[in-house]
Amino acid sequence: MNKVLIIGAGFSGSTCARILAEANWQVEIIDKLNHVGGNAFDFLEDDILCHKYGPHIFHTNSKQVFDFLSNYTNWFKYEHEVLANLNGTFVPVPFNLTSLEKVYEKEKAEQIKNLLIENYGYGNKVSILELLQTTNKNLTEVAQFVKDNIFSFYTKKQWGREIEELDKNILSRVPIYISTEQRYFTDTFQFQPEDGYTKMFENMLNHKNIKVSLNTNANLILKFEDNKFLLNGQVIEYPIICTAPIDEIFNHKFGNLPYRTLRFDFEKHNIDSYQLGAVVNYTISEQYTRISEFKKFTTKNQVKDKTIIIKEYPFEYEPNKNQIPYYPIVNQQSLKMYENYVDMLKNTPNFYPLGRLGKYKYINMDI
Repeated sequence: MNKVLIIGAGFSGSTCARILAEANWQVEIIDKLNHVGGNAFDFLEDDILCHKYGPHIFHTNSKQVFDFLSNYTNWFKYEHEVLANLNGTFVPVPFNLTSLEKVYEKEKAEQIKNLLIENYGYGNKVSILELLQTTNKNLTEVAQFVKDNIFSFYTKKQWGREIEELDKNILSRVPIYISTEQRYFTDTFQFQPEDGYTKMFENMLNHKNIKVSLNTNANLILKFEDNKFLLNGQVIEYPIICTAPIDEIFNHKFGNLPYRTLRFDFEKHNIDSYQLGAVVNYTISEQYTRISEFKKFTTKNQVKDKTIIIKEYPFEYEPNKNQIPYYPIVNQQSLKMYENYVDMLKNTPNFYPLGRLGKYKYINMDI
């Protein structure tokens, strides 16, 4: 029987583990956390299903992905909506025609709405970058409003950098919906696991060919010497699939890859509902980026007169401080550093970096 070592029991690692186990591989999967599921781990608190590392929403256009995960969970339909709090005015995000009506007087909102439909067509999207480059002052005005009130301050909080310091093409990915579409995602399959993500992962890893070892830090037992990996001092010849940060595996030989991390503040409130939606973004005020209310993500285990929220505070990640790297800060310098780490693997054909940390790029859970 073939053998494989997988580092990390999140989406990437657990999926590989199950597929290889069913192909009759002997799989050992290790994780330094005390639970499976990686950042998608959830748990019950006061009969409310909470996401420990911030809200996770399943959405995909891939029937293959949906069918695969359906082997390990039942689902309930959930279509995510996000609001932005603009000094007490709540507008849908991404910005759409409903948002337009909430921030402009009726006559002007109607004028801009007609211009958008006339120039770009109802039901389509247009980026604020494209609108900023038009000669129509009403269209450039609404684009500037979205940039200033929905995007700039929120982005500065999230990334710790002024918008001008980020990729110049980032504004091309900020859309205005020329419709009343309020769903944050438009994918074909939008659901949440009926019993939570943790249960789904536990079912996925429940196979006779899979051995799971938690509280096991790969950096303490895996070493790289002379183009070979040693596990507990013994050369390992079989494949290694690594979803851990690649710079940590190589003891930061070329430096620390930069990330943003998050602090999560949980709050319990003795009320039935804390806010208007599951997620409210704070785009022009507060030091936290958003508040999520867990009861609004699920239809199970609902309780009355009690709710739990989570506030997210982004900050710069520092290795070896018991922090979790969430968002790779991708720029020319960090990509060059990542390539240096990958180059070390050219003579090590049995090592496969995978996932958001192994590949050093932001990846949706269904990729």
